[in-house]
Amino acid sequence: MYVKGVNLGNWLVLEKWMSPGLFDGTTAEDEYYLPTQLPKEIYEERIRMHRSEYITERDFTRIRAMGMDAVRIPVPYFIFGDRAPFVGCVKELDNAFNWAEKYGLKILIDLHTAPDSQNGFDNGGISGVCKWSQEPEEVEFELSVLERLAERYGTREGLWGIEVINEPILEDMWETMHVQERYPAVDPEKAAGSKPNTIEFIRQFYLDAYDRLRKYMPEDKYVVIHDAFRLKAWKDFMREDKYKNVVLDTHMYLMVAEMAGCDQTIEGYVNYVKEHFEADIAEMEEYFPVICGEWCLFNSLAVGHDTKGGQTVLNGQEGMSEEAMSAEEKKAIYRAVAKAQLDAWKKGSGYFYWTYKMLTDTVNTEGWVGWDCWDLGRCVDFGWFPTRE
Repeated sequence: MYVKGVNLGNWLVLEKWMSPGLFDGTTAEDEYYLPTQLPKEIYEERIRMHRSEYITERDFTRIRAMGMDAVRIPVPYFIFGDRAPFVGCVKELDNAFNWAEKYGLKILIDLHTAPDSQNGFDNGGISGVCKWSQEPEEVEFELSVLERLAERYGTREGLWGIEVINEPILEDMWETMHVQERYPAVDPEKAAGSKPNTIEFIRQFYLDAYDRLRKYMPEDKYVVIHDAFRLKAWKDFMREDKYKNVVLDTHMYLMVAEMAGCDQTIEGYVNYVKEHFEADIAEMEEYFPVICGEWCLFNSLAVGHDTKGGQTVLNGQEGMSEEAMSAEEKKAIYRAVAKAQLDAWKKGSGYFYWTYKMLTDTVNTEGWVGWDCWDLGRCVDFGWFPTRE
């Protein structure tokens, strides 16, 4: 098994930075608060229009033409339309399966959010809140969503697998990310009691989820578990014979390399990817098939400079702006870091790029370094991404 895929981010799970126009007229920073600040009719119309236009059948033909063989589709916990005021989206997922099967693509369904959130990120559904694992009835609800997804799609030809939950956070990443500072909560009362999940809870949830999924999903389909930002913590997990075709998902972004002190030069990034990303994936591939379920050709925490006061590779060693760099210079940088990462993923069992598209004309990109790489279509069009690697 080796899968080459792309995420359909911001289609069924909204991210404000990718489609700010959907949030016009509100102060909402996440999907939880958007319907609380709009009249019901306007909210529902915005959502339906967005979903019908953002991803269509034509996109599936293009993804196939790019050389991809799969898509990872983030879906919300309210996909079945049973959590007012949110609008369900199971019909859109039905369409995706029809298109995928028509054009020879596979789908990884990624349960991306949980009630009261599994991580406190904006893309976890509600910023600054992380209480889902403390609420047994909501844990059961999440399991019921997984079971219903398996019942509906488990035997579909187009199903590659189901990912149990996206990016549940543990204590170390909670502290490293300063989650409640980075994603401030709107309502302190609602956020009260928020804290990271324990690894004991996440392990048990994965075991329970596996059993619920396998009730309807045959063993030739994959059950995908996220590493909770702790890739090497899973060597002793699911070793029993009953666990078939379990895939470990890790998310590796260059901004994480920067947080670890990576030099912000081509050589620095390439070396870090080889010495850390590639080595860690190769090590864990001994225990599970490992995919990099989210990554981006280039993304940086630095805005014009790194923490040591130098320039990022895209700003040049002489302080040249990214905009002043020639197209060929930029292409050379992007292709170098792309190759290093693609080589690393080959030590595992594949990847899903984040993300397929971004409405770059609607996004405020001032001060961003490498912002254009979030859009795989743009990367392919400009020759930054080697589609046949």
